[in-house]
Order: sequence, then structure tokens, then C-alpha cells
Amino acid sequence: MDSTSSPRKKRRKKSNVRKGRSHSMPVINPLVAGIDLGSEQHWVCGPSAEAGEPNVQVFGTTTAQLENLAAWLLKQNVESVAMESTHVYWIPVYELLEASGINVLLVNARQLHHVPGRKTDMQDCQWLQKLHSCGLLRGSFRPAESICRLRAIQRQRDNLVEERSRVVNWMQKALDQMNVQVHRAVADITGVTGMAIVRAIVDGERDPVRLAALRNHRCKKSEAQIAEHLRGNWREEHLFNLECALRLFDTLESQIASYESRLLQEIEALQPTERKDQPIPKHPNPAKEKALRTRGEQEQRTQLWRFAGVDLTRVDGISTTAALIALTEVGTDLAAFPTEHNFVSWLRLSPRRPISGGKQLHKRPNGTGANRLSGALRMAALSLCRSKTALGAYYRKIARRKGGKVAVFATARKLAQLIYRMLRWGQDYVDIGEEAYERRYERQRLLALEQSARQFGYKLVEDACPTG
Repeated sequence: MDSTSSPRKKRRKKSNVRKGRSHSMPVINPLVAGIDLGSEQHWVCGPSAEAGEPNVQVFGTTTAQLENLAAWLLKQNVESVAMESTHVYWIPVYELLEASGINVLLVNARQLHHVPGRKTDMQDCQWLQKLHSCGLLRGSFRPAESICRLRAIQRQRDNLVEERSRVVNWMQKALDQMNVQVHRAVADITGVTGMAIVRAIVDGERDPVRLAALRNHRCKKSEAQIAEHLRGNWREEHLFNLECALRLFDTLESQIASYESRLLQEIEALQPTERKDQPIPKHPNPAKEKALRTRGEQEQRTQLWRFAGVDLTRVDGISTTAALIALTEVGTDLAAFPTEHNFVSWLRLSPRRPISGGKQLHKRPNGTGANRLSGALRMAALSLCRSKTALGAYYRKIARRKGGKVAVFATARKLAQLIYRMLRWGQDYVDIGEEAYERRYERQRLLALEQSARQFGYKLVEDACPTG
């Protein structure tokens, strides 16, 4: 057969770029862009061209390429950009675009993952641009630039603290393998007595009586009781592990101290001029203030008060560490959260009750994005289980009715509300006491019982001779 009589059909390459289609969704702001981030390249979709063709460009991840990306967006008269919070790839792009004067909307990737029909990076950036132009994207909360600097330092410090805890476990393991029960001799292996004993063992001391003589005068156990737990087999491999773990512990201690010093410097630089030299008001709880002084946290408390204008440690259960996490995670300006309910919901401390067809569905974990502040508030709530305060009474009331887990969740939510009121409205927290809280709770129960009895046509009468 002649090749001229049957021309070969030319294959057409499929383009990933969707031709201009008619969309029913109204465009609110056409001067927006969408960026699909990646580890090697970024796909950017700008405002549509006059003919309706998609306006897509690809940029690399180097600093020069990111500067070209920002220049291209400014040339397109883009006012706002939407991007997903992909790993840490979004951080340099976000900071560069923000410095260029472009409003950046950081979108939670979970809002876009389950949308069908988007299979390529090019289509992803177009979809982001389309949704953003229609006003259908909600940005994530990101504090001011000065708070972001504090947050980066604080989070790395927390990582070092976690690593230090692992090293302490290694030290404990080496001691246990030698049957040297330091953790039974003292309450805390990282305390004054515990660390003195560990350092003496690393330096070559093996006599349990001499090791016990290193006890601090505040130890409850006598030297003879401590010495009974310090007899071991002293194997060389375990001693070597203990020595290496101790060196690593000292290194981490030095690094953590450096981070804490840098944090205080950054916080001091952000303090208003009128509060730089003012003394902090007296703490309403003298016992807590004494504990802060004993632990050497009074200076940190003072600096945080001068920075925020409110003393978060006035709230029972909130330590200087929890206050520092709160101020470095959200800052002092909570105007982004219109109400305390929005703030609590952002912290994922709101009860989740999914309902379909009038029936409550099986409860699932309340999201996977719980931040560090909510974790700190849960730890603070747990510390209130035996506190003789109103918050402690609230914790125990919930625990009696619904268990300890729910009590921790509910008390953390209460702490978040108090922090919001102090930072947003400047309200000081005043503890009414355990007894006053219990009396108020009893009055509320009595009013509820009277209302229920009245609905059924009955009237409560006080018993003149109560039993029990």
C-alpha cells in the first residue's frame, strides 16, 4: 500500500494545562495566585490571561529562583497568594513574599487533599488559584514576625529538653545494668544529690558509703539508707556508657542555657519602654511565688510580665515554662481570634461531636494538628488534680463524673479561656478558693433540682433533720 494514500495519524501530546472553562463560581478577587510547593520546584498559577488561558510558571527552590518568583508575581499585579503548608518548604517562600508586600494565605493541606480530579502539580496550583479567587480558602494563624523569631528559638529549646530526657534515661539504664539504684536512693537522679553521686561514680568512686556522704541536707533518707542502694557490679562497658551519657547531658545543659539566655534577650528587646524597669506586681499566691524563687524562675517571670503586660503565672497550674510557650506560640495580640471559643477551637480543646442523620457518629481523634500550647495546657491541667484551688476543685468535679482524661481535657480548655481573657482583654485572674467553688457548685445543683421539680409540679422542702 502506498504510504501517500494512508497518512499516518499524528499523535497529539496531552497538555496538563486545562483550557479556559466556564466556571459557575463567582470570582471575588481576580488578582490572586496559587503556589504548589515542592522540594525541587514550585508551580505558580497567576491571574488568568485575557483569552482565559491558564497563567502557569515553574520556578526552582534556590534563593535566586524565589526572588524571580516574587518579581513575576509583582509584575502580574498579584495582591494575595495561597499556598499549602507543605513540610518546611513553605517557610522561605512565605517569608520572602511577605517581605515583598504580598499577602500570603497559608492553607491547611487537609482542606485540599480529598478533592478529586487533581493529579498533577500544575493542576494543583490552578485549583488553589481558583479557590482563592472565589474566596473559598481559609488561612492558618501565623503570629507576627517578631513572635515567629521567638517561636523558632523556643521550639528548638523544647527539642533539646526532650533530647536531654532521653539522655537521662540512658544514664538510668547504665546504672540499672550495674544494679546501682540511684533512683531509689534519691527522688530525682538529676537533682543535686543524684548528679553528685553520678559524677563521683564517673570519676572513679566505688565506695557506697563515700557516695552516700554526698547527700544534700534536704534528703529525707539517711546516709546508711542511701548507701544500701549504691552497691553495684561496676562493669566497664556500663561505666563507659554512663560516662558518655553524662558528657552528652552536660553538653545539652549548656545548649539549653544558651537558648534560654537568647530567649530572654529577644523578649527584653520586645518589651515596651514604659515597662522595661518596672517591678512585677506581687503574686497573689505567696507559696507559688516562693516556689518560683526557689527554682530560679523569678527573673523569667518578670521579663514575661514586662513583655506581655499580664502575669500568666497568676493562673493556678501555669508555670513560667507554660507561660513562655503561650507567649512564643501566639504572642500578645489575639485579635485574630474574635472570641475565646475560636481560640479554644484552634487549640483543638473543643469537644468534637460529629452528627449525621440526627445520630452521633463514632468519635475520632480531634484532629492531628494539636500544637505545643495545647500540650502544655494539658500538663498544667494534670498538675491541678490535688490543688486546693478553684481550678483544682473544677478538675476533681469533672473527674468524679467523667474520669481523669475528660477532666484533663476540660481543665486545659478552662486554662485556655483564662489565658485568652488575660491577653485579649487584660483581665486578671483571681482564685476564689476551693471552698467557695464547692459552695457555688452546690447552689447550682440545688437550683437545677428546684427547676426540675417545678416542671413536674413539685416543690422541694428542706429536711429539718437531714441524715448522714
